[in-house]
This record gives sequence, structure tokens and C-alpha cells, in this order.
Amino acid sequence: METNRQKKIASVLQKDLADVLQHAAQDGMRGVIISVTKVQVTSDLSQAKVYISVFPQLKREIILKGVQENNSTIRYEMAKRTRHQLRRMPELSFYIDDSLDYIEDIDNALKGKKGNPIKNPELLDKRQKR
Repeated sequence: METNRQKKIASVLQKDLADVLQHAAQDGMRGVIISVTKVQVTSDLSQAKVYISVFPQLKREIILKGVQENNSTIRYEMAKRTRHQLRRMPELSFYIDDSLDYIEDIDNALKGKKGNPIKNPELLDKRQKR
């Protein structure tokens, strides 16, 4: 169960990270939209899991690799932005948010494009828990 402090820090990080990543995408890659869908902060506020969604989906692995390689630069920029709100900047771990893909698979299965998932549950991929 997240405390109010964790929720507040997560929302501050989500808002500022979205701004930082969008600004970086405008400089390097035209036509790429990066959004931060969720941020989870540990109870000791030392680590944060950041889930990002990338459009177009073809570039998401490239974007994730670039974000992970520039983690220290992103963390430094975030520390500058949140210096009045946070004493210490949490370590950031970036992950691709695949919930839209999962929803699309369910939608296609229910429309009958892949067969009947009720009769054959193997049609839908199992979600990976992180």
C-alpha cells in the first residue's frame, strides 16, 4: 500500500519526467511521442520504477535503450527540477509499459480476429509482472 508521500513524489516525478523526455525527444527524434504512464516509488523513497509508453511502437526498444543509457543525465536534470521538493533524487529504473498492447490483444480476441479466447485461453499472452 502506497503512502500519501509516495503518491505525491510519484506524481511529481511523473510530471517532470514526461516534460524532460518530451523535450529530449523533440531535440533528437521528430515524430516520436514519449509519455510516462506510471511511476512507483519504494517505501524508503530511494528507487522509482518508471513506465514509459512510446509512439510509434517500432521505436520503443531504441528509445528505452537510449533512456537507460542516459539515466544519469536524466536523473541530474530531474534533481535540478525537484530540488525544492525532494532532498534526494531516487534511482530511476525505466520499463516499457505494454498495457496498451495487452488491451489491444484482448480487444482483437473479443472481436474474433484471433479466435475465441474463452474456448482457447492460449491465444492471449500472459502478462509479465515486474
